[in-house]
Amino acid sequence: MNINSIVKDEFRDKCLRDLVNSPLTALDGVTLEQAQALRVAFGVNTVGDLGELKVVKLAQAIKQLAVCEMETPKEVAEEVLIDDAVEMTFPASDPLAVASSVTRIEVPPEMVEASTDHQNASAIEAHNEETVGEPALQHAQVRKEEHNS
Repeated sequence: MNINSIVKDEFRDKCLRDLVNSPLTALDGVTLEQAQALRVAFGVNTVGDLGELKVVKLAQAIKQLAVCEMETPKEVAEEVLIDDAVEMTFPASDPLAVASSVTRIEVPPEMVEASTDHQNASAIEAHNEETVGEPALQHAQVRKEEHNS
């Protein structure tokens, strides 16, 4: 790391031993007000004091260990759901896929007519017949047959 990129201009010629004893304002981005707030809150006066602050060390440890942490049960469950969905779409156990390295996508079954498959299809048909004056599904079927001929 180029130390000059993290310290203010007037501290760029100092060695690291000198920077440890420099005021917090030596760090690029730390204002006098922020340095004073750290002094009041934590008794921190120098760059070295900040580096030795227990709260800072704990925060660094948490950040470094977070990378190694196991997944939470929620994350595991979400991953399983995604894996299952992908497996249903692109089955790895499909002999064609295993033998030829090509994944077969299943053709979905023919879709049923939503109006006849609905649990209240008869009530919907009765309402349609009352409104239109004839059974709507029969009317639609007749129009479909007329169109095909």
